[in-house]
Amino acid sequence: MPVSVPTFVRIATYNVNGVNGRLPILLRWLEETRPDVVCLQELKSPSQRFPATAIAKAGYQAIWHGQARWNGVAILSKVGEPIELRRALPNDPDQSQSRYLEAAINGVLVAGFYAPNGNPWPGPKFEYKLAWLAELRRHAETMFAAKAPVVLIGDWNIIPTAKDVYKPERWKDDALFAPQARELYAAMLADGWTDALDKVFKGKPPFTFWHYWRQSFERDAGIRIDHALLNGYAAKLLKAVGVDREPRSWPGTSDHAPVWIELKD
Repeated sequence: MPVSVPTFVRIATYNVNGVNGRLPILLRWLEETRPDVVCLQELKSPSQRFPATAIAKAGYQAIWHGQARWNGVAILSKVGEPIELRRALPNDPDQSQSRYLEAAINGVLVAGFYAPNGNPWPGPKFEYKLAWLAELRRHAETMFAAKAPVVLIGDWNIIPTAKDVYKPERWKDDALFAPQARELYAAMLADGWTDALDKVFKGKPPFTFWHYWRQSFERDAGIRIDHALLNGYAAKLLKAVGVDREPRSWPGTSDHAPVWIELKD
């Protein structure tokens, strides 16, 4: 039986860098762009303080997995209830960290997550990053085979290649650009996953993150660390992809810009 996907379903990811402190930014973006599904990262809020009422007033049903001060992820939907399947990787090396949510939404399997940063490296934080990413890849292998569109979307904290960073030499000592992390990302592409931004922008995808200092955004001195990977079913349905740069210019905003894909019926 064919999978039913509404025409032009827009699925977005947005590292809000504090969902309560930047709630006006989030609500403004939701109102102006009306994405169908949104995966949020870095809520930096315990679950009981997630702004569920404001999100509902904006027209979205939501599931979330919060954590005080750090991490935290959520999935919002205005095209059907997000049916939660997982709120952690099956063998997450540290179950105390809120980094992963997986849900079925109107025929699409969506995994939204916030991968570990890994700095400083080498060290325990980097080892955790590699272990977490390895488990993501292992779990993704089972998801890839699903007879439905599957989207792995979020803040990966990986700069995949030198073309995804303004000045690669300035990031050579950063865990986001570490060879081991980039190799794991490349291995997932070799497994069959499609990097939506890279595919549509023909190997020259836009940046998704800019530091707050030295007018990084104004100079477009950024990096690409927010990605959407698609299984074979989803890749065939890919209609469009983009980065909403405008919210990054708003006062008091996150240092990330939202990234979105559109799947067609």
